Order: sequence, then structure tokens, then C-alpha cells
Amino acid sequence: MRRVLAYLKPYIPLVILSIAFLVGQVYTELSLPNLMSDIVDKGILLQGITPEERNGFIRSIGLEMLGVSLLSIACAIGSSFFAIRISAGVSRRLRRDLFAKVNEFSNAEISKFSTASLITRTTNDVTQVQNFITMGLMMMLFAPFMGLGSVYMALTLCRELSWTVLTAVIVIIVILGILMVVVMPKFKALQKLTDRLNLVSREGLSGMMVIRAFGNEEHEAERFREANEDLTFTTRFVMRSMALMGPVMALIMSGLQLAIVWFGAKLINLQELQLGEMMAFLQYAQHILISFLFVSAIFIMIPRAQVSAQRVAEVLDTEISIKDKEGAEDFDNVRGEVVFDHVSFRYPDAEEDVITDVSFTAKPGETTAFIGSTGSGKSTLINLVPRFYDVTAGSIKIDGRDIRDVKLHDLREAIGYVPQKAVLFSGTIESNVKYGNDSEDISEAIEVAQAAEFVYEREEGIEAPISQGATNVSGGQKQRLSIARALAKKPPIYVFDDSFSALDFKTDAALRAALKKYTGASTVLIVAQRVSTIMNAQQIIVLDEGKVAGKGTHRELLETCPYYRAICESQLSKEELG
Repeated sequence: MRRVLAYLKPYIPLVILSIAFLVGQVYTELSLPNLMSDIVDKGILLQGITPEERNGFIRSIGLEMLGVSLLSIACAIGSSFFAIRISAGVSRRLRRDLFAKVNEFSNAEISKFSTASLITRTTNDVTQVQNFITMGLMMMLFAPFMGLGSVYMALTLCRELSWTVLTAVIVIIVILGILMVVVMPKFKALQKLTDRLNLVSREGLSGMMVIRAFGNEEHEAERFREANEDLTFTTRFVMRSMALMGPVMALIMSGLQLAIVWFGAKLINLQELQLGEMMAFLQYAQHILISFLFVSAIFIMIPRAQVSAQRVAEVLDTEISIKDKEGAEDFDNVRGEVVFDHVSFRYPDAEEDVITDVSFTAKPGETTAFIGSTGSGKSTLINLVPRFYDVTAGSIKIDGRDIRDVKLHDLREAIGYVPQKAVLFSGTIESNVKYGNDSEDISEAIEVAQAAEFVYEREEGIEAPISQGATNVSGGQKQRLSIARALAKKPPIYVFDDSFSALDFKTDAALRAALKKYTGASTVLIVAQRVSTIMNAQQIIVLDEGKVAGKGTHRELLETCPYYRAICESQLSKEELG
């Protein structure tokens, strides 16, 4: 909570203004009962004067009450205005910093939090903190001031009736204590249940085609029903428990009013209390109970807000494992020579390496390809180049410089990366292709990526819209646009992580032929499952369970690497093998 509340520091002047308005509101609220008492008591006592004089007196007091009431309303509006402005500003900065922090996460940090949880933390949890700050500034300061002021004014008027208020307060404290013990654990569980519902919803929506293909709609509906009912049951329990506060407080308030009127009437009969004083005492007693109600509402909000603040702070305080080291150097004029020097890697908390003692050199102007069975570590290996993960042993050098010694931004600027799963953003074809380089001419990149056919046959051309999730283009079209995006960047190093899998053989061959001319002096690293995609590469690295099983050209590996030859024989005919 402290980590999140630190975001209030820039708004301290506004907090002071909000408090000033609250003090004004409290002062005016406390003044009204006394003015009403004056109207009642002095109006009764003014028996020996003319009706015009009595009306004038009542009119002057009435105008004074009206002025005080208007001032109270103005103070209430002012305090609410600043409280809302402060809370909205804090939530805006929290969301901004959360998004910026998540953008810095490596794959290791992202795997620590689920996507559904990160979305909940950025939206629902920040909203809980915002509501707490709003209500805190409006109630947490107002209630104590009003309560203490009302106690002082009530005791000044009549100490004989103070026991009625004390009894009501004790009853409220006991009820709130029971309520907090019962409800607080449920409040803490609500956020986790919300996470779970978001997770099930997201999986169901993103995997809709798979669910339908396997006829598992009922299973997914049951998963959603369980998550939904758990959240509904907990929310319903909390809301019902909180709903009891209304009638219980009304009962206590009515009982307190009855007691004050009953015993106050006896004191009036004994001429120990004036009617106006009793009415003022009644209003102060109501203020005291309302203040306790406000304080109780804040205490009920605190646990949920605290849980949300902790969840937000967990993201903000997460240590970034992959970042610029102190004194990181600029990285420019990159030629693109990539050297893996006895590289090993294991995932965080894993017991074994997934990459073991891999060494090779990828030279500018050449294509280095990686092939192997599923799970052999190809994608993991290639993802070490842009530092999505850091090596656990050995080093990766580009142009003789360890990639951990240069600025991360400069390193990634030098790489054109095409992920295994093609990702496009909502917008247009042009905005997606220009994502890495806002160059004026992207037509050549589109041509080389073999995307011109479907791009320019559309009426809008490159201005054709891409929907959210790129659902209005096919898998092959997505891959080609992802490749065009990397090509438009024109970097010294290209990384293709199994980026041709959705292409037919004809398109694959045409793209590779065009790619060889386009990349020129750049270093090209390709992960592939199809031998035909990489057989013309200057260097092929064969991986088996994270280790290098062979290294050389296609012809050399057919002679020296039985594992590679087995892969080739499973995909190519004897004539194609030569």
C-alpha cells in the first residue's frame, strides 16, 4: 500500500486544498444545528415583541442558515472535485507505469504473471485503489473531524444525554467487528477469483476454434460456470453482508432518536434542557453515527484496496532480469557477425539446461539455419540473440562485443525479428509493415515477402484494415506481413523463427529466392522444420536435445550427420537428396 500511496506526492497541494474544503464543510455542518436551536428557543422566548419583529428575527436567522448551507454545499463540491482529480491522476500514473513496466519484462517475468492477471492488475486493481483514494479523501478525513466536532458540540449542549450516543457507538463497533471478521477474508479472495474468471474467458475466446473442432463447448462452458459461480457466490456473500449495514444502521439511528427524544423530553419537563438544544443534540448524535458509519466503510474498503495495491506493487517492484547493465555502451555501425561461444541456457527454476555448449559463427552475407526435432531448443537458441533470455553460461557476441555489454535498445534496433507465431496489430497493413521502420516506401518489402498479391488486389491496398487479432487475414498472409515488417526495417541481422511454416512450397521458394537478394550483406538466422527451406544455407546447425549434433552445409551434413540425413529422408525423395 505504501508503494502505491507514494504516487500521491505530486498531488500534495491538491490534497491540502481538499482538506481545506473538508474543514470548511465540517465547520458549516456543525454550525447548522446551533442556528436551528436559536430559531426554536429564541423564537419561543420572543413572546413580548410584535409579529413583524419576530418574523424579522426568524428571517435573519433563516438567511444565515441558507448562507451556511450554500457554503457547506460549495465546500462539499470543492472537496469532491479535488478528491476525484487526485484519485484519477494517481490511477492514470499507475496504469502508465504498470504498462511501461510490463513492456520491460523479459519472457521470464512475463511467465511469472499470467496475461489475465496482468490485465486485472492494470484495470480492476487500479480501479480499487482509485476508489479507495477518492473515498479516503472524502470520508477518511471528513468522518473524524465531523465525529469529534459533533461529540464536543453534543457534550457542550447536554452531558446528561451523552450515554445514549455512547451506547449506540458501542453497538456499532461490535457489529462492525463481527462483520469485518466474517467478510474480510472474502474481500481478499475476490481479486484472485476475478483473475481466474478472466483467465478462463480469455482462453475460451482465444481458443474458440480448437474448442469447436474438438466439440468441447460443454466442457468450456462448465469451466466458465464454475469460475463465474465462485466469483458470484463470493461477491453475493460480501454484498449481502454489507447490505445488512443499511437496515442495522437505520435501526440503531431510529433507536437513538427515540432514546434522545424520550429522555430529552423528561429533561425539558424538568426545565434542565431547552427544546432547541435537544433538537441540536439529536442532529449532533446523527452526525456522530454517520461519522462512525463512514469510518467503518473505509475500514471495509481498506483490505480490498490493500490487496489490490499489493498486487499492483508486485508488478512495479518486480526486478527486471534482462536490462542494461551499468555503463552499457552504444551499439552502432553494426556489421552483423554473430558468435555463439560455448553457450548454455536453462529456464529459471529449471533443473537441466535446454541449450548445452553451443558454439558457431554466423557471418554477414550468409544464412545460418537451425533444424532439429520438436523440443530440440531451436527457438530457445535463436531467442537468445535479441536477449529475450540471457545465457546462463558462455557468451553471445556481435562484431566481437558481448551483447550484455551494449544497450538493449541498440541491440534490438540491429535485429529484424519474425516470431514463430505471427503477430499483427489492429490498424492497417501499412501501419503494421512500418511498425519497425517508418520509411516512406514499403513496397519492396511487401514484394520480397510475397505479400503483394493479396495486398494490392484489395481496393484499399496498403490502407486495408487489419482487425484486432488479425482475424481478417489468413495464417500465411499474417506470416508474410510479419516478414515484410522485419524486411522494411533493413537491419544488419535477420532472425526468422520458423517463419515460413504457413507458406506453401511455391511461395516459400519464391520468398527465399527474393530474400537472398534483398538481405545482401546482412546476417540471416533461420529456424525451420522443412529441409527445403534451409538446404541452400551456407551453414546449417543441427540440434538434438539442446546440443549440436552437426554443423556444415547441406551436402556436408548428408555425409557426416546421420541425424540430419534421417530428417532429410523423412521429407525428401532420393532424387531430391541426390
